[in-house]
Amino acid sequence: MRWARAGLLASAAAVGPACGTVEQPPEPSPSPSAPAGNDWTAAAPLLEPRQEVGVAELLGRVYVVGGYRQDHSTANTVEVYDPAAARWSFAAPMPRAVNHPMVAVFGERLYVLGGDSGEGTLSTTQEYDPRTNTWGLRAPMPTARSAGLAAVMGSRIYVVGGAPAPAGRAVEAYEPTGDRWLPQTPMPTSRNHVAGGVIGGRLHVVGGRPPNTLAVHEVFDPVTGSWSSRAAMPTGRSGHAGAVVRGCLYVFGGEGNPAAATGVFAQNEAYDPRSDTWQALSPMVTPRHGIGPAVLGDRIYVPGGATVEGFGATGVHEFFTVPAGRTCG
Repeated sequence: MRWARAGLLASAAAVGPACGTVEQPPEPSPSPSAPAGNDWTAAAPLLEPRQEVGVAELLGRVYVVGGYRQDHSTANTVEVYDPAAARWSFAAPMPRAVNHPMVAVFGERLYVLGGDSGEGTLSTTQEYDPRTNTWGLRAPMPTARSAGLAAVMGSRIYVVGGAPAPAGRAVEAYEPTGDRWLPQTPMPTSRNHVAGGVIGGRLHVVGGRPPNTLAVHEVFDPVTGSWSSRAAMPTGRSGHAGAVVRGCLYVFGGEGNPAAATGVFAQNEAYDPRSDTWQALSPMVTPRHGIGPAVLGDRIYVPGGATVEGFGATGVHEFFTVPAGRTCG
């Protein structure tokens, strides 16, 4: 989302409208350029509507952590969705409330990295054990940040980009077994509110900002520590969600859409690394930003988010079913 608090982003005055500037959200509309389809399905809504959340799959369930509530306060709420029962329940709340966190799953534990407390950017590493329903604190990140991207490759959790500006290019790797952080090669393009995913042992990072929404697509190889460029997204955006299924990267939603009254994108675009090309797929039924994905089988769950640029939290929960036979590897 686009922050209102001075100082959180060095260019906050230039990136767009402040949070909460839209009191009565207009009805979101899908992108006219994307093909229609029946690949989206409505699921049980969140118990507590939130945006700028962390989302992950853990032991066959969808976890949604933190975010902004509808009253604009920062949440320590943790909700868990059971696809078999089609219902949500609450888990133990986080020790620290955060919005815009980075999240990752490693060794059957959920890691919530950094984020913003509502009073400042955090460097915390919060670890959740679903078997005991308990939280603990681990070694903090060297760089405090929010609105970046976390991904697991090998025995490490990599965190890239984020806000405020010093974090925009920062890349750091966390080793859960040793509880230590290691610096990595900086990302070429400084940005926050990014999305992406791991394909073939490499991390693809797409979109983001500032000052405007970006379509840039850069790939990190943890073996060589090098970055390279790939085909840009057709739709530049930020605050979007990205997930990998069968070797394809799917990117949903986001904000910064000048063609929509809501300022939000419905676009769903898929990247094939074999041909270095993008394809437009069925747009989101409910366009949103401030979202995250959870993959279970051939379904990508996208709970919560905001339906307008800035503040506009919703409990809407929909999943995209990847077309049968679609593979990129």
